[in-house]
Amino acid sequence: MTSQPEFKQGPKPQDSVLAEPRRYLVNIDSISTHQLFTDCLVIGAGIAGFRAAIEAAEHCNVIIVCKDTVKNSNTAKAQGGIASVLNKTDTFESHITDTLNTGCGICDEGIVDSVIRQGPELIEQLLDWGTEFDLIDGHIATTLEGGHSCPRVAHAHGDETGRIITEALIKKVGQNSNIRILENFYAIDLLTNDDNKCIGIVGHDNHRGPQIIWAANTILATGGAGRLYRETTNPEVATGDGIAIAYRAGVVLQDLEFMQFHPTTLYIAGATRALITETLRGEGAVLLDNKGRRFMKEYHEAAELAPRDIVSRAILTQMRKTESTHVYLDVRHFDKAYFAKRFPQINELLESFDIDIGHDLIPVRPSAHYMIGGVKTDSLAKTNIENLYACGEIASTGLHGANRLGSNSLLEGLVFGKIAGKIASQSTKAGAAHLKHPLIKYQIPHSDRTRLDAADVRNSLRALMWRNVGITRKAQLLTETQEIISFWQRYVMDKIFDSPEGWECQNMLTVCLLMAQSAYVRQESRGVHFRRDFPHTDDEHFKKHIEISRRL
Repeated sequence: MTSQPEFKQGPKPQDSVLAEPRRYLVNIDSISTHQLFTDCLVIGAGIAGFRAAIEAAEHCNVIIVCKDTVKNSNTAKAQGGIASVLNKTDTFESHITDTLNTGCGICDEGIVDSVIRQGPELIEQLLDWGTEFDLIDGHIATTLEGGHSCPRVAHAHGDETGRIITEALIKKVGQNSNIRILENFYAIDLLTNDDNKCIGIVGHDNHRGPQIIWAANTILATGGAGRLYRETTNPEVATGDGIAIAYRAGVVLQDLEFMQFHPTTLYIAGATRALITETLRGEGAVLLDNKGRRFMKEYHEAAELAPRDIVSRAILTQMRKTESTHVYLDVRHFDKAYFAKRFPQINELLESFDIDIGHDLIPVRPSAHYMIGGVKTDSLAKTNIENLYACGEIASTGLHGANRLGSNSLLEGLVFGKIAGKIASQSTKAGAAHLKHPLIKYQIPHSDRTRLDAADVRNSLRALMWRNVGITRKAQLLTETQEIISFWQRYVMDKIFDSPEGWECQNMLTVCLLMAQSAYVRQESRGVHFRRDFPHTDDEHFKKHIEISRRL
């Protein structure tokens, strides 16, 4: 009997289509597969995964696995900074209010309060661990971003905040003998026993081949899913694997319709999209259309400092009005020497395309940036599956609601990484080597259906998501998207792949279909989810979360 997604809240689509026909993507024989054992397994090496590992290692041994190197993550690519109350002119109440306002009515107020109040201490801890934050008079410097009522975004080396934090965490992890890192390790699926408890993962090591890692507790910290879209700020590793892995295991997912699009990424035809941090607008950059007119005041009183969803839709609308592929960011009034020092990464990028910020406008357009939805967790980072936790961008904690406030993501990863590591390590009553592990024998039947080219499917899928499940949506296109993805699934999901490229394609198809279904179900506009056929917010029916889980 095949499984179909179950929608916990809100109406179910009339023609709910198959999202994942089998429990595991690969054949499994636990007897003949190389095995490792650990008390705590962390899947992912961004800020959340590293912070979880550091905390868990206080009480037990930890293995971190990541699909590429530890330096390749959404965290490492972050430019703007990390938001927290770090100066006397700011207050927790102000940061809480800004977060709730941006979240459009469905933030968890208790989570918001807790995360924001823990921020300053954990950022000071990062400073103690060697993170080279930019300082003014010995104190962490802060700047303003859209949606914030006060300068509270800490940054490092100008616009290289993520890289600097990542390097400090890598160094801290390397000093702990309880932590082992496995790079180039692809986590294929979570393993569960007959009681539906998570007992580890089956994966693939680039050097050793198939492996099983038995773990007393497992923490999902796999990051984002921007690569589901043709236009994105995310690195190639951000393909939504964690969401698909969790779905197959029966984990409850939440808010998958909420993908945040960053308003300003560099638009050069034929070049990969590159993030142009929101901090530029926070420090005085303005948006102009192709006729040189400043337009944001027509859409929101805060103009360029409006929340990201509003700025992204405004840019898209203006592009359509002016029949243009992009708009422009104007920083010509910035001092060039200051710009080069404050934004060294962006300055180098612009120079590589012969853009002189003293005379030239910067061509920009929105791109997929941050997955707000994901694995539903409680305040202790627990999922509905015993011994399984989630933190960071993979998790849906209730902090962001329907729209993330800029620079709250690194803060969330830091806070919930610590929580997940602490709770997971405390619940490790016996080491994984002493636990009874079931024999797992899983065999996938052979399929005679035509094999589609996974690379072609990926490219077509990303283009489809950009067109139909992008910044604006409507029922007809969402229905068509589900039909098209369902067709691809029939010829891809029944196959057995032996490389990350194939597994990624299967995971992307799974997550994209679930996102399209969730977007179809939410028949209103809220935060980053905008329905052209339902342009108004409907608090009566949709001031809540939409949950999906796989029927086991």
